[in-house]
Amino acid sequence: MPGGRRGLVAPQNTFLENIIRRYNSLPDSSFLLANAQIVDYPIVYCSDTFCKIAGYNRAEVMQKSCRCSFMYGELTDKATIAKIEQCLESQAIDQFEILLYKKNHTPLWLLLHIAPIKNEKDVVVLFLLTFRDITALKQPLEDDASKGLSKFARLARSVTRSRSVFVQQFSSHLPVIKSDIVKQSQIAHMMSLSADVMPQYRQEAPKTPPHILLHYCAFKAIWDWVILCLTFYTAIMVPYNVSFKNKTSEDVSFLVLDSIVDVIFFIDIVLNFHTTFVGPGGEVVSDPKIIRMNYLKSWFIIDLLSCLPYDVFNAFDHDDDGIGSLFSALKVVRLLRLGRVVRKLDRYLEYGAAMLTLLLCFYMLVAHWLACIWYSIGRSDAENGFVYSWLWKLANITQQPFYFEFSNETYRTELSGGPPRGTMYVTSLYFTMTCMTSVGFGNVASETDNEKVFTICMMIIGALLYATIFGHVTTIIQQMTSATARYHDMLNNVREFMKLHEVPKALSERVMDYVVSTWVMSKGIDIKKVLSYCPKDMTADICVHLNRKVFNEHPAFRLASDGCLRALAMYFTMDHSAPGDLLYHTGESIDTLSFVVSGSLEVIQDDEVVAILGKGDVFGDVFWKEPTIGQSCANVRALTYCDLHAIKRDKLLEVLNFYHAFANSFARNLILTYNLRHRLIFRKVSDVKREKELGDRRRNEPLQEISQDHLVRKLFSRFRRNGSTGHQTTTLPSPDVERVERPSFSESGATPSSRNSIFKLLNISEGAEKGRAAKWTPAIGLTKTEKVGGDNKENQGATENLSLVKKGEIIAKKIGCSPCG
Repeated sequence: MPGGRRGLVAPQNTFLENIIRRYNSLPDSSFLLANAQIVDYPIVYCSDTFCKIAGYNRAEVMQKSCRCSFMYGELTDKATIAKIEQCLESQAIDQFEILLYKKNHTPLWLLLHIAPIKNEKDVVVLFLLTFRDITALKQPLEDDASKGLSKFARLARSVTRSRSVFVQQFSSHLPVIKSDIVKQSQIAHMMSLSADVMPQYRQEAPKTPPHILLHYCAFKAIWDWVILCLTFYTAIMVPYNVSFKNKTSEDVSFLVLDSIVDVIFFIDIVLNFHTTFVGPGGEVVSDPKIIRMNYLKSWFIIDLLSCLPYDVFNAFDHDDDGIGSLFSALKVVRLLRLGRVVRKLDRYLEYGAAMLTLLLCFYMLVAHWLACIWYSIGRSDAENGFVYSWLWKLANITQQPFYFEFSNETYRTELSGGPPRGTMYVTSLYFTMTCMTSVGFGNVASETDNEKVFTICMMIIGALLYATIFGHVTTIIQQMTSATARYHDMLNNVREFMKLHEVPKALSERVMDYVVSTWVMSKGIDIKKVLSYCPKDMTADICVHLNRKVFNEHPAFRLASDGCLRALAMYFTMDHSAPGDLLYHTGESIDTLSFVVSGSLEVIQDDEVVAILGKGDVFGDVFWKEPTIGQSCANVRALTYCDLHAIKRDKLLEVLNFYHAFANSFARNLILTYNLRHRLIFRKVSDVKREKELGDRRRNEPLQEISQDHLVRKLFSRFRRNGSTGHQTTTLPSPDVERVERPSFSESGATPSSRNSIFKLLNISEGAEKGRAAKWTPAIGLTKTEKVGGDNKENQGATENLSLVKKGEIIAKKIGCSPCG
């Protein structure tokens, strides 16, 4: 399967894992991560070591300012606080010695190192704050001057001490550093996190050291196929040379070729010390130490024995009965090279044609081995005087008989003559193939007892091989590739779906990566289907075992009874997410309580990272306290491959309502690392800077004069004209006003009844207008009168007259009359 062979190689953000791995090796060291893009720089991640030394749990520290103002006390140096503030504002690297207080108000001296973390766009997005406990170095000395002082007086006296003691204590552990490197780099170098090697907060593919080869790279694939071919060459030539007593030292070409093969296999041993492998969890292991130890414990001894130059040892000894014969027999040890094929079988069996070819080659290889043994038995019988053996009959048929001659060197009779080696080998191979595929044809038959016994054994082996390789080759392929077939069928369905619905390429790649990674983690096994085979009691035991990490690590489950844990375990689900997957979107309902088992996630609100969640963190909502289902105020996105154990809201409440004692303990001890229901209120640093720049720009810009054609000047001029017109209207004689207000009924032809109605309407409208004005404008009119005096009264009278005129015109139009004048 491709996913299982390659491992988990998708790009992922391993920043948190790298930081945790580095600080685990440093004693008395802890760290905080803070968002550099939000005002007050809230803490988004807190290490377990910091919680231990400070006395706070992670939920109490999260979202607090990284200045650690909650740990300030009466003796905390104000100057150091100001320097920390300046360092954060300038996003610079610096270190400080500061006195803080634990949760129980115990003083604590810490060496604080601040380093900005940049993303792929070279923008500072996080602050890494490193703490190292130096309380032991800063304790007051027990001298005569300090014996009569109190505890806090001694502590205050220690504030004035120079940091020379600290430098002396650590100078022996620091490596030699050049004098032109700044002080900040020295402290960072001591903590194994200098500015040059500071990891970045970005998504990137897994990196390997320059001298480490990836096990799935193109070069390694070609190299493995070359090793496979050379392994088959070794498996063919070693039995042939041993049975036919062929000395490669007599043939320079074969000696050179075998020596080259030995050198290549030795190079393969060296490469195996520098090649990654897939760990038990699907991860790609690239640590050189782990790679070397893994190879030394597995195949190193076998590979070393198989690549020793036995031909070179045999070339210097010409005595067949001496040490040379021993080395000649030890050539069989080279067959251990077949172990290289066995451990890389997953690479070769990935393709159906390659697997079928390997099966046929293995069948022929077994036939070759049996042919060499068949020849050795015939040669031994012929040397012992069995003239009716198959080798004597072959010599007689080919008219190249054997004969015995006395050797002056060994003083023994030796068998000489006979057919050439090629003829004897082909005849041996022909006999073994006929016996393995059928019962033979009789032209080459076993005559001696040794030959008959070997023939019986060969027929048994041939029958098993024939039945296994040829008779059940289809079954073997189906058994070996059933999971792979389902895997490829699933991938084909996903590809066709993406193509049919024209899914964007980026989203399509995310879906494919998620499908592959999920398959790698589950191996294509349906957990629900497997659990359905078991009874309820056994299913509960398996579920408790699957969720043991959650139950063992979180204190909320410590007081749960066995029955309560079994009930909870039945409702827990195990989810896997790939890098970049969004587990929650803003506005979604929070119906799940999630526990992070492995990997890291980030919580994003308003495009800012407000929290980074790692192993052991809990996020969701406090269902047991809230009567309604809440909405998520932030996005939750996976940074790496994550394993989450989650339980639905209704299932959790069902268990809590049944187990009341556990419900109280659960509500008291379970602390959410991040509550998605609560929305954080913050201001971005960029917004504050932008507002400050705009304010400075407005203060510095001169006031612009408004032109005569400006819209505001036109409006003011119109208001002035209307005001002057109203003033003139109030000075008109009363008959003109009456003539305007009361239309001429004689011209309009109105009857006296309509005339009376008009007067009545006018009187009503005038009375309503006066009443409304009297009701709503006394206070306003009083205020205006107090401010501007009689001018406002004149304007008010003009406004009332204009309104009466307009109302009279409207009423006249409604009844069909035209106003006078």
